[in-house]
Amino acid sequence: MISLCMMWVKFIHNFADNEFCRKNFFSCIYLSKFVLNRAQKLGMMRKGRKKVQKQRPKGKVIVVLHYFLPSQFAKRVLDITPSELKEKGIKGIITDLDNTLVEWDRPSATPELTEWFEKMKREGIKVMIVSNNNQKRVQSFAEPLGIPFIFEARKPLTRAFQKALAMMQLGKDEVVVIGDQLLTDVLGGNRLGLNTILVVPVAQTDGLWTRFNRKMERKILNMMRKKGMIYWEE
Repeated sequence: MISLCMMWVKFIHNFADNEFCRKNFFSCIYLSKFVLNRAQKLGMMRKGRKKVQKQRPKGKVIVVLHYFLPSQFAKRVLDITPSELKEKGIKGIITDLDNTLVEWDRPSATPELTEWFEKMKREGIKVMIVSNNNQKRVQSFAEPLGIPFIFEARKPLTRAFQKALAMMQLGKDEVVVIGDQLLTDVLGGNRLGLNTILVVPVAQTDGLWTRFNRKMERKILNMMRKKGMIYWEE
């Protein structure tokens, strides 16, 4: 299981840093699925065989898992308060949209969420939406609220996060990334050295690619829980 997750981590990093992977996105997705399927089949074929278990260096596993370890966990974005953020020196929020702020198919903000945005504004905390979704979806949600946004962010690439920092004119230690996915929001924020908060997805339904990510995330979370790196219950 550790080997499988580490293979996926390696793919994510190669995708984020390699120009060829970025230009051939769907081919890379297909290739990654093929590799993971082959790895799973190989593991099933070897089941029951007597073999010497090679000890993997524990330090290497911990280092890899730390890329996915959020600074904090919250049940809902609405549970995150301005006072709590200000105590930690946070002056800006980079937040995901779908299944973080609202369900992926809800076109606009709820009254409770609108009030949350207003509360942050009154307390002087800047908010920016950074989403992997398309312009139409992100713009139609953010513009009525007066919230600046970046669409097609291609998280976990760090470019959109860097752009958001520049737009907000804040330093890395003054901003927190909020999102519902380890493999996009948390990984992207951690790669840039930002504070990160993982929230429970608002909806239990996802697109095909996100469903695939969720499976990997559950494996990673279980690994972190076994190693005592996290303590919350989902």
